Amino acid sequence: MIVDDQTDRRRRHWRTLDTAAGGLALDLGVYAVSAIFAAITAVTSTLLPHRAWGTVAAAGYLLAALAVLAQLLLHRRVPTSRLTGLPARWAVTCLAWAGTALLPLIWQSIDRAGGRTDRAQEEVLVVEQAGIRLLEHGTPYLGPDAIAALPPGEQLLGYTPYQPGMAMFGLPRALADSWWTDSRVWFAVGTALALALAVAAIRGTPATPTDATRRRDAAVLRGVQAATVLPICSLTLATGGDDLPVLALCLLALALAAADRPGWAGLAVGLAGALKLFAWPVALVLIVWGLTRRAGLRVAAGAIGLPIAALVPAMLVDRAALIENVLRFPLGHGLVTSPAQSPFPGHLIATTLPAGRLIAAGLLIAAGLAIAVRLARRPPRTAVATTLICGYGLLAAIALMPSTRFGYLLYPLALLTWAPALHRPDVPASGERSGRTTSA
Repeated sequence: MIVDDQTDRRRRHWRTLDTAAGGLALDLGVYAVSAIFAAITAVTSTLLPHRAWGTVAAAGYLLAALAVLAQLLLHRRVPTSRLTGLPARWAVTCLAWAGTALLPLIWQSIDRAGGRTDRAQEEVLVVEQAGIRLLEHGTPYLGPDAIAALPPGEQLLGYTPYQPGMAMFGLPRALADSWWTDSRVWFAVGTALALALAVAAIRGTPATPTDATRRRDAAVLRGVQAATVLPICSLTLATGGDDLPVLALCLLALALAAADRPGWAGLAVGLAGALKLFAWPVALVLIVWGLTRRAGLRVAAGAIGLPIAALVPAMLVDRAALIENVLRFPLGHGLVTSPAQSPFPGHLIATTLPAGRLIAAGLLIAAGLAIAVRLARRPPRTAVATTLICGYGLLAAIALMPSTRFGYLLYPLALLTWAPALHRPDVPASGERSGRTTSA
C-alpha cells in the first residue's frame, strides 16, 4: 500500500509538471536545457562528430526554445489560441528534430562524402562494411582468422556486434558512394517510419473525444519528443544512429500491443530483434503479455521467428564468424575488447573489485531472475505495464553490465516516457486490470 501511494504521488507530480501551461512549460525546459548541453558539447567534447553535432544542434534547440517561449507568452494571454495547442507543439517538435538531428546528420554525411574522415562514429563504418560483405559474401561477418589478420589498430572495426539485419542499412553504401547512402540517412528513415506508424496505431484506436483521450494524445507527443529531440537521441542519430531504428521499432511494437494487435506487435519487435540484441528483452516481455491475451504464439511467431530467420543465412555461410561477432565479442572473449566502458555500477564493480567481473555478472543475473519472477507471478496484462517492465528492466541491465555505453540510456528513457501514451481511454480501468480487450 505504501509503495502504491508513493507511485501515485510520483505520477501526480509528473502530471503536474507535464501539463503546466498546457505542456509548454516542460517543452521550454527541455529545449533550453538541451541547447545548453549542445553548446557545451560543441566546445568540450573530445569526439569530433559530437562537436560538429553540438555546433548545429545548439542553434536548433535555441530556435525551438524561442518558439516555445513565444507560445508560452501567447498562452498566458489567449489560453485557447491554436498557436499554443497540441498541433502547434507537434510542429515545433518536428522542426526541432529537423534542426537538431536531421540537419546535423545531412551536413556530416555531405562532409564525409567530400572526404572528411571525422564526420562519423565507428558504428557507421562498421554497418556499412557489414552491408558490403553481405552483398559480396552472403554474410555481414568476418571470421576470427580474417579479423586476426587485420592490423592491430583495425581489428576492432573488423567486428560487427549486431544481428544480421543491421547490415541492411549498409547496403546503400555498397551500391553507391554518396552522402545519401550514408547508413545514418537510412537509420533516420527507418526511425521516422516506425515512429509514424506507432503514432498512427495509438491514435487510430477507437475512442470518444474525452479528457482522457486528450491526455493520451499529449502523452504521445511527449513520448515522441523523448525518442527524437532529447540530446541522447538526436546526438546518437546524427553521429552514429544504429540504436534509433531499434528503439523506434520497440515503441511501435508496444503501440500495436496497446491497440490489441498482438501479431503485428510480434512482427515489429521481431524486426528490432533482427537488428540488435537490445530488443530481445522487450520481445520476451511482450510474449508474456501475449500469453495473458491468449495470443502468445502470435506474438512469438514474429518476435522469435524473424530474428532466427535473419540468423540462419549467416550461420549457413560461416558459423564461426557469426559466433565470433555476435557471441564472443559482446561477452568480452573476442580478439579485442569493446570500448564501451561508461562508469555505471557494473563497470565500476568489474574494474575495481577482486573478481569484479564475476560479481557484476552475478548481479546482472540476479536482476534478470528478479524480473523473471515478477513476470511469472504478475504477468503484465496491459501495454502500459509491459512498457514499464521493459523500461525498468533495461535500466537495471544497463547499470549492471560490465561493458556498456551512456548512450544506451536512450532505451529506458524513451520506454518509460512512452508508457503514459499507451493508456486506453476507451477501456475502463477495471478492464485494463483484468486484461479484457475490445477487439480481436
